[in-house]
Amino acid sequence: MSDPVRLDPFADIRPYRDDEVAEVLARLIRDREFADLLLRMRMPGLARRWPGLGRRLARLALARRFRGISTVAGFQELVGALLQSHMRRVTTSLEVSGLQALDKSRAYLFIGNHRDIAMDPALVNLMLYDNGFDTVRIAIGDNLLSKGFASDLMRINKSFIVRRGMTGRREKLNALQQLSAYIRASVTEEGCSVWIAQREGRAKDGVDATETAILKMLALSRAPGQEFAAALAELRPVPVAISYEFDPCDADKARELHALRTQGAYHKSEHEDLQSIYRGIAGDKGRVRVAFAAPLGGADLASPEAAAAAVDSAILREYRLFATHFAAHALLFGPDPRADRLRAELAEPGWADSERRFQARLAAVPEAERDLLLAMYANPLRRRLALEA
Repeated sequence: MSDPVRLDPFADIRPYRDDEVAEVLARLIRDREFADLLLRMRMPGLARRWPGLGRRLARLALARRFRGISTVAGFQELVGALLQSHMRRVTTSLEVSGLQALDKSRAYLFIGNHRDIAMDPALVNLMLYDNGFDTVRIAIGDNLLSKGFASDLMRINKSFIVRRGMTGRREKLNALQQLSAYIRASVTEEGCSVWIAQREGRAKDGVDATETAILKMLALSRAPGQEFAAALAELRPVPVAISYEFDPCDADKARELHALRTQGAYHKSEHEDLQSIYRGIAGDKGRVRVAFAAPLGGADLASPEAAAAAVDSAILREYRLFATHFAAHALLFGPDPRADRLRAELAEPGWADSERRFQARLAAVPEAERDLLLAMYANPLRRRLALEA
């Protein structure tokens, strides 16, 4: 009798396949919590007054949306169309750069900064899709999959699971080896690009820094005797910098950081990550830029430390600085001639209005948390200035 694990060693973490799509979509339509969530998001009044009727309407709407979809690509076409329309409502502009240096026929490992749970990989996918590239497989932590419908939505959209709930040392190592092997097989054997964040969790303080543990994990699947540099080079790593003029979750992040500063701990409410996903998707982002750096190679990959430094440098240089960053830096650190010179190079129409909107956001945050929100926006500029010193 065949061993299903041997036939599909990644079955418990991989995205869904085309032959699984029909069952997953049917499960999503039936899911009561998913229907209720959609109802509260789109028609909160109906959700309060007639939840049963609203739930039936939500399920009918889902069935209509999903009609005719039988493949992952078909589902992603629907998501892409909805995302394109949505981004026109929640952004002032959406720019992309660097794709001309990449080969559409090759797979890459995109290593991105991480500010928003869902929007970071979604925007990478959208920019790739709009420019004739295939979409990526997305690494997502199992802490975001507390609901069955969340897991189904992510995995049908080419997400694979990073298991973080392991407690034993052997369990953790096995999970990391499986993850590493899956990423390597995706890029080098199946020709499928992968997106992974440069660190575990969002950079709530605005400091985009690569964790060497991520890079060491990627090398766990290297061939016996293979050097770290060669193992990482096979994955063709490409740093990606995503820049938001406004962070829809900035006040939430400041509140969490304040709790850590004053109480030493922050305890998330139940399904808080799902609420953050919704706010990140629905909130105003202003101007947004997705910048793809050149693929890394050579001495940049000599060691985990060298690779982390190379990713950090590329992301810092490609990160788009907006008026919000300069306004926060000035309020936090005072006058700085270097910042003024850089501002003069980058300034564009609309910056005065952006600064006014930023001041209004800052005023809405409790005074004890304002320095944390300012640092969140100021740190990309502070680190750019340090890099160029």
